Parts: sequence; structure tokens; C-alpha cells
Amino acid sequence: MTTLTLLDEAEWRGCCPVADEPGVGALSTPRGNLPLRLLDVHARVTGLFAETTVRQTFVNTLGVPLEATYIFPLPDRAAATRFRLEVGERVVEGELQERGKARATYDQALRTGHRAAIAEEERPGVFTMRVGNLMPGDEATVWLTLTGPVPFADGEATFQFPLVVAPRYIPGAALGGEQAGDGVAQDTDAVPDASRISPPVLLPGFPNPVRLSITVDLDPAGQALGRVRSSLHAVSTDPTGEGRVQVRLVPGERLDRDFVLRYALVADDLRPSLVLAPDEGDAATGTFCLTIVPPAEAARERRPKDVVLLLDRSGSMEGWKMVAARRATARLVDSLGPQDRFAVYAFDDQLGAPATLGADLVLAQDRNRYRAVEWLAKLEARGGTELAHPLRKAARTLLSATSVGEVRDRVVVLVTDGQVGNEDQILRTLGDDLGRLRVFTLGIDQAVNAAFLRRLAALGGGACELVESEDRLDEVMDKVHARIDAPVLSDLRLEAAGGLELLADSVVPARLPDLFAGAPVTVLGRCRGRAGTLTVRGVDQAGLRFEQTLAAVPAARAGALAAAWARGQVRQLEDRYLVAPGHERAALERRLVEVSLRWSVLCRFTAFVAVDRAEVVNEGGGVHRVTQAVEQPAGWGEQADGRARHANKHFAPPRRPAPRPAFDDDEGAFGGGASFSVVSFSGAPSAPAAGRAFAPPGGAAFGPAQSADPFAADGDSLELEGETFECAMPPFGADVARGEAAMDPFAAPPGDPFAAPPGDPFAGDPFGDPGAPPAPRARLGAPIPLRSMRQADSAPPAEGADLPLDGYRRRAEDLVTLLAGRISSSIERQRELGRLVVLLRRLLEDLRSVGAPAHLVRPLDDLARELEVIQRHAAGQLDDRELERLWERAGEVLRAYVRGGGGASPPPPPATGGGRRAFWK
Repeated sequence: MTTLTLLDEAEWRGCCPVADEPGVGALSTPRGNLPLRLLDVHARVTGLFAETTVRQTFVNTLGVPLEATYIFPLPDRAAATRFRLEVGERVVEGELQERGKARATYDQALRTGHRAAIAEEERPGVFTMRVGNLMPGDEATVWLTLTGPVPFADGEATFQFPLVVAPRYIPGAALGGEQAGDGVAQDTDAVPDASRISPPVLLPGFPNPVRLSITVDLDPAGQALGRVRSSLHAVSTDPTGEGRVQVRLVPGERLDRDFVLRYALVADDLRPSLVLAPDEGDAATGTFCLTIVPPAEAARERRPKDVVLLLDRSGSMEGWKMVAARRATARLVDSLGPQDRFAVYAFDDQLGAPATLGADLVLAQDRNRYRAVEWLAKLEARGGTELAHPLRKAARTLLSATSVGEVRDRVVVLVTDGQVGNEDQILRTLGDDLGRLRVFTLGIDQAVNAAFLRRLAALGGGACELVESEDRLDEVMDKVHARIDAPVLSDLRLEAAGGLELLADSVVPARLPDLFAGAPVTVLGRCRGRAGTLTVRGVDQAGLRFEQTLAAVPAARAGALAAAWARGQVRQLEDRYLVAPGHERAALERRLVEVSLRWSVLCRFTAFVAVDRAEVVNEGGGVHRVTQAVEQPAGWGEQADGRARHANKHFAPPRRPAPRPAFDDDEGAFGGGASFSVVSFSGAPSAPAAGRAFAPPGGAAFGPAQSADPFAADGDSLELEGETFECAMPPFGADVARGEAAMDPFAAPPGDPFAAPPGDPFAGDPFGDPGAPPAPRARLGAPIPLRSMRQADSAPPAEGADLPLDGYRRRAEDLVTLLAGRISSSIERQRELGRLVVLLRRLLEDLRSVGAPAHLVRPLDDLARELEVIQRHAAGQLDDRELERLWERAGEVLRAYVRGGGGASPPPPPATGGGRRAFWK
């Protein structure tokens, strides 16, 4: 057992921010935040192809040499083809090497004092950037170039750029010894690299630490460009001539959700095509790109199908995601016909099914569908995301079902946010079963694990759809209904002729998907020959043979086409590597490295490395290591119920996670008068770390057991991060009369214009959720202690004590200043309205995250909803007078908040019980 030394009062106060410091979640020095200062994304989209440049700028404001580590996402379909490092006037082009060799090159550069950077891929879509020997005052910029296709379906293309790696559920038993990476999750036998995909997470309520810039240049490539829309961010859209448009992100956004841009291409006739790009230096071989367009559907009866619906009810699905998931699954149940059979399961760390239906397939009669929908309506989020077992159960249910005298489609529909760390283990477990099913995935989140959900759907021959907001749910469900029905074409095969020969094992995807109405399919591959034809054969809805022959034409973007093929090929080889027996893996690894290096496409077995060998800047090579903390994903802090979810390993209670330092630091390593504030909480399980625990004067130490939940049921004991806690709560029948409300540290002051009305049923709920019961209040003299068995003589600080709201008041004052500005044009009007909505929503999320009382939050929330409706439906139709009235209304609400909501909450009453301070719910 490790003894943790408590900080004394002076040391503790040195760690706490004063009024003019950045606040909770900001790592700061006298010269600013660190290490990531800027993320700039510039995409050039031509038709259905995107070339994207990503620029990350790191700054060392410390007094010591620095190695900065940043765990970040990139589009999973894009190929990373170029890498370079810039420091001052020095520009160093990166080199793609085998991963072990690249790490050795980087480590040697650091030891010898050279500046260096390395970019590695941890998962499809998750990457690690390290920049080493960054000297005090240095500003280093790394550039990544990405190329890849833009998905197109139902007349609309979607450019999606992820901005945050969300916390993921990490199953398995913890591994001892040195960890694989610098993240906060501990490596396990199920996820041996968990520490490489789990960056620290910033607590809400801090200033925006990273400047974000996104620019998308849209060129419809000769087609008419239709509606352009951004679903999660405020953007400005400016025409640039000849049908082209430039889309820019409104400044001030945070890296807490995906950037999703959709644009309609109005084509009179979308035709199938075959283009061929010869290799440089070898015209005999090349890369082909085949676009298959679904033919018109044949009218016939629907083919019966067996469907298993899997609904994720884990803790990360809390809030709007759970509501959307229930609605989506219920709509799928209602869409089934009487000849179909179905089963519906809900899973967290347990698997459940309706008691009235059982776990087997049942006919989709009205009675059974009603029972399923009734059961779904009662589901709430809880627990962890054990996904492997539900998928195995779904596969066994479908593959073991008997169908006498009829052919049935076997369909799995998974509704989830995909936030798991054991993706490889899940795919390995399913193995060949995926080839005998059709798998559809529906991702619901604003920072969804799209890479995994697309991999799963592609291996299962289905499709993946993403829902980033409730507003988009109905639109997506219409598409999903059409996809689940019998495909327009199935059993596709390719045959080359006329001098064209397909190279063995080169077609991407290897399993050609079924074709559905409105969704063209792109097939890439390698071939021999400069001309020829490809014939697509399959079976249509009526069971008749389909055949279409296309002649090859030269490609306009030969290099980009080859890179897109190489990216898809390494993805397929990586998936084969997962399920291959041990004696085959060495050959697959060699082939992966060969493809990656030949086509200069980053994969999990290679890495980009750049070393500035021109000068030695750090004699001795000693560096202070810092891992960049990332934003909490948008919407993840909006929990409606604070009671413990014991089984959820990866989702920390968001109300007030106990503080712990974001980065391990040797004594004196910061230097130069630097200080840091409370930074992060880990959503994933982690082992107790050796070191000194942070404790407020007179309070308990928050060391390894920082996730302890004060909302556990009375008398429970639970295992959290290696330490057992005893939790005591007042009975749920505790008096909640208004007469005891004065005890509440969140009680409104007399005369507060935002005071809750008498009898308000939501007054006791600091999160303002109409569906939640009023939070129970403790009687005077009945504290709610959380007592660690290891540190029974200490106690944590009071829940809600001295809640500081001054920073939020200043942010509201900034919004009032914004409203005072004059708007001169309709474009400016729409831009400023969008900016106001975004900033107001961020303020609301941060207020909720620190437990601000409902009577302060609700008026701001009502204003935000009103502005969002106007922005969505009528922003461009307001005249100057209507806009002025809107601005006045918004200003009144914000000024009222500034007058009445700016102070700190009154301190809680003194607790009894041996001098311990109490948690107050």
C-alpha cells in the first residue's frame, strides 16, 4: 500500500487559481496557456474529393525544454500523405518509416538535442503527435496533408472533420508494468494500448485554450451546387465565383464536437463510371475507380427478414443521445412488416431484453411491436459499454434461426455512440460471422467514434449513418428504413476484359456491398493494362440477373486516386491482421508496411518523423513531458441523474469530479514562476499513481480514487480505481420542504429576479431537467460524508461550497457587448446571430457543468432555444426593426443575469460530525 503525502495549506493554495487567473481547467504560466495554441484546417473539396491541410501550432511558455504530446482525431477515410515540421524559419520535411524505426529515430534525436516531431496512428481516426526539444519561447508548427473521398448519398455529400477524441470505455483487467502511452487510462488485457487513446479531459468552465480555424473551399466540379449547411457550428458562406463557395467557421468555437458540412450536388443524371490512373514510371499497371449507381427499383413484394436491434444504454448515452436512441429503435420496430421477425436487446455491462418477448426472434405482429416499443420507452442510460457480447448474441440469434422454405435477410442494427476502446477485440471476436450478416450502424453523438462504426458496417456489408443532433434524427431514419429493406442489387461481382486484368487481392472493399436506392458505391483496385472494360454483375430485387459493362477512361487526379486506394487497402489488411492466426501475422505486417511506404500513406505499422539536424538546441536531451488536455465532448456533462452508475468504467460523474493534476510533474519542473490549476478528470479506469495527493486545507486527499461518487446508495461500497469507499446518503424520503431550502448553498438570494417561483417542482434540481425528481436535501445536522477507508481521518470539501460564478457573469457581459454592436448587412446579421447562439450555448453548458441552480440557467436556456429557432428558420428574413427587437429581448435577459447571477453562492452551513465537512446534494 502506497502512502500519499498531503500537500500543506500553502502548497494547496499555490495550486488554486485566484480571481484573475484563467480558472478551472486551464494550465497556465505568466506567459500563457500550453502547449497547443492553434488548430487550423483548410479543405479544398472538388466534387466528391477532398484535399485537407491540418496545421497544429505548439508553444513552449515554460522555462524548461518541452516535449508536447497531443492525442487527436482525423477523418478515418482520409489518407495522411505528407508531414512537415516548422520552427521559426526552419522547415523539415517528414519521412514515412516503419513505426519502430521511426520511434528510434525520434528518440535518438531527442537524446542528441535536436528538435523533432513524430505522427503515429493508434486507431483508424485516432493519432498521436509528439513534438520534442521545444525550447522556452519556441513556437513549432506541424503540417499534415490528407486526401480522400467525400461520401455521397441521396443527392448530398458530407464533409466531416472530427475535433476531439472522446473518453472511451476500457474493459479488461489492468496490466502491470510500464504503460504504452501518456494517456490517463490504464492498459488492460482487452485494450493493451488504452493509455495511447485516452487524453486528459479538461473540466468545464475554463477559457477557450485553443484557437480553432476551419475553411472549406467547395468546387462542385461542373455540377450545380445546392444547399450548403453546417449542422453543429455557425459558419459564414461566401461565393467565390464560377459556382464555387468558401465556408468559414465563425471564430470562438471550441474543439468539443465534430465539424459536419453537407452540400447538395444537383446533377441531372448521375452515371456509373470507370476511371483509370496509370502508375508513374510503369504505365502497364495502375489504379482504377469504379462508381456503381443503383438502378431504378423493381416493384415487388418485400423479402422477409430477421432483424436484431441492439440499443446502447451505457452511461455515455445520457441525455439527448438516449432519447434519440430510443426513438430511433422504436421507429425501426414500427417499420417491420408482419412477415418479419425481430428481437430487441439493450446493453451496458449487462444484456437485457423485454420480459414479455424474450430473447428469441418473434414475429413483428402489432402486439409484439407494441410490447417492444413500450419496453424501449422505459430505458435509461447506465453502466459501461460491453459491446462484444451483445454483438455475439445477435449473430448467434440470427444464424441459429431456422426458416423453412423461405429465404430471409439476416440484419443487425446497432444504435450507439461507439465509444469503446476495444474495437480490435470486438472485430476479432465476431470473425467470420460478419460475412454472413448484414450489419447497419447508427452513430448518435456530436463526437461519435465514426471510424469503428464504419469499419463494422463495411465488414458486415451494410451501411453507417450518423446522427449528430435530434433535429437530424427523422431525416436519417428515413434513409435507414430504405437501407434495411431488400437492396436494389446484391451479390455483386466484377469481371475485367478487353486488355484489363485485376490484380489479385487488391479490390477495396474486398466484400462488395449491396446497393441501395440513392446510395452509389465506389470501388477501388489495382489493375494491369492501359485500357479495357469492367463488367458489374449481380442480382436485382426480383431475383433477376443484372449486368453492366463500363469502359475505362483516364483519371484527372492519378496520385490522389492511388493514395485513396492505398488507404483502403491498409485498412483491409489491418482488419485481416486482427483475425489472422499467429503464423500468418508476420507476412501481413510486411505487406502492410510495404503498401504504406510505397504509396506514402500512414498506417498503424508506420509513422511520419521529422528531425531538424541543422542544430543542437538542448544539450543533454532532458525534456519536461506534457500531454495536451482536450475538451469534454459537447453534451457529455448534461446528466439528468447524479446517482451512482457503479458499472460504468469510462464515464466519470460530471457534477464535480474530484480534482487531480493533468500532467505528472517532478518537483520544480515548471520553474519560472509557473503555476497550474486543476485540469482534468479521466473517464477511463486508471490505477493509483504514486505521488502526492491534492487535498484542500482540512479536507481529504484526492489521490488515486478521484472518481468517488457521493451519490451512491446508502450503505454501499464500490470499487473505484483500486480503492474501496463507503458511502452514506440521507434516505430518499428526506424532507425537501421549502422551509429547509435556506440550507441549500445554491439558494437564490432575496430579491433575485431569477428566483424560482414558489412551488417550482424543479427548484431542487441544479441541472434543470424536467424529467428528474427534485434532488433530496439533507436535514440540518445530517451531513452526507464520503469516507475513504484508507484516509478515514480526512474529508472532502463541501459539495457546492463557494460556487464561483463571477467568470460566467463576465462572459454574459461580453455577450451584452456583442449585442450592443451595430449590424450593417444581412450576411453580418446571420453571422452575428449564429455567433451569439454558439457563445450562449457554451455559457449554458459550463453553467450546468458546475451545478449552477436551475432558476439561473432556465431563462438563458429559453433565450437560446428562441434564438436557435429564429436562426434556423427566419434569420435571413428579419428586417432591421425585427432584428432590433430581437437584440433588445436578448439584451434584457442577459443583463438580468449579470445583475442577479454574478455572485458566488453563499457558503454551506457548518457540518457536524467530528469536524468533517459535508457533501451537500
